[in-house]
Amino acid sequence: MHYQSNNKTDKILTGDILQKALSGERLDNEELLILLENKDEKAAGEIIFTADTLNKRINSDKVSYVVNRNINFTNICSLNCRFCGYKRTKNSKDAFLLDYDKIIEKISEGVESIGIDEICVTGGINPELKNNPDYYFNLIKTVRNNFPKLHIHAFSPQEIYELSIMTGTAYAQVIEKLVECGVNSMPGTAAEILAEETRKKICPQKINTAEWVEIIKTAHKLGVKTSATVLFGHIESSNDLAYHLSIIRRIQDETGGFTEFIALPFISPKTSLGKSMDKIDRKDRMIDNADNDDIYRKEIVHEKKVFKFYAILRIFLDNFKNVQTSWPKIGVPAALKSLECGINDFGGTLMEENITKSAGGKFGEFLEENEIINLIKQAGKIPIRRDTVYNYIYKNNAMGSAVLAPLLFKEGCRPKADGVVHGKLI
Repeated sequence: MHYQSNNKTDKILTGDILQKALSGERLDNEELLILLENKDEKAAGEIIFTADTLNKRINSDKVSYVVNRNINFTNICSLNCRFCGYKRTKNSKDAFLLDYDKIIEKISEGVESIGIDEICVTGGINPELKNNPDYYFNLIKTVRNNFPKLHIHAFSPQEIYELSIMTGTAYAQVIEKLVECGVNSMPGTAAEILAEETRKKICPQKINTAEWVEIIKTAHKLGVKTSATVLFGHIESSNDLAYHLSIIRRIQDETGGFTEFIALPFISPKTSLGKSMDKIDRKDRMIDNADNDDIYRKEIVHEKKVFKFYAILRIFLDNFKNVQTSWPKIGVPAALKSLECGINDFGGTLMEENITKSAGGKFGEFLEENEIINLIKQAGKIPIRRDTVYNYIYKNNAMGSAVLAPLLFKEGCRPKADGVVHGKLI
């Protein structure tokens, strides 16, 4: 799929495409590519306006967030992903593998200090665990035994693949065993970019596209919801992004198993891929409000590019209710601006975020719930606390306990031009 850009043609086509989206019609892959390729600033504004309009039809002015804690249990990794600054070897001075007591301590801190609803558990592919798959299963069992009601969002498709190899069992058996141990849902990370040629350049040792898709679809078929992600702003092309998004949308059509889409801007300062990109046009790689650090500002994706891409996600991914911003990667001011670009979810409190920080991220790793609430209100939106699978949590009902309201489209359900979501929510 290739498209030859022409400024005059782009302007005409973009207007027609946006009208088509506003009328409730689905865009095809070529139309997606035209939006991605259009470099005109006025067109970018029209794309963002369209996305904001569509988002308001679906979510009105509500912006959700989750009170959660990340648990990165090891930074020792045998893979050599060029976009990663988190990986360490066994002999690195700052290498770690957390024991269960330390993990429980971290979770207890989150429960007691901010009342977390979720933990997100991910780590490097530690070769020390190659012959010890029970570390993963017993980790989940230990967390579940100590926190019976906590939502456990754990292990990417890469980790499912590794566990399948370790145990000699199928993906489905691995996922079923993890669910028995206490896993509730899975992060849809390790996707990076699903266009195979570029994928091989940035993460050659990771699972390939077909394996990622198979693991995700297997999880969905077993009733395990996942997120969907993309890494952008590195060496990928518009064609790569269009291919990636078309795969994601097709899976969602088939399974309805994605809870949200999260686009992750590449953080480059402390990565080998970033160093190899030093000769690129830096005007494409700058974001405002980066603590006046000019070097850092020149090494991350321009916020205008982020906003436009977020908007395109809302327009093209018409079977997703939820599209999430990434405040640790683009900063709080930019994340708030993104709420006018088709975004309806602010992400989480996190408490710690080692992967972005290790790559050179400088926007922090913890926001208090009250701070998130106030920020969303300042943006003119309505903050609503949610759980991992997008049930709204109302804490102050008459009975004094949490009430959940469902927030996911039923499979095949999309908003139409009248602004109404036709079909039932699940």
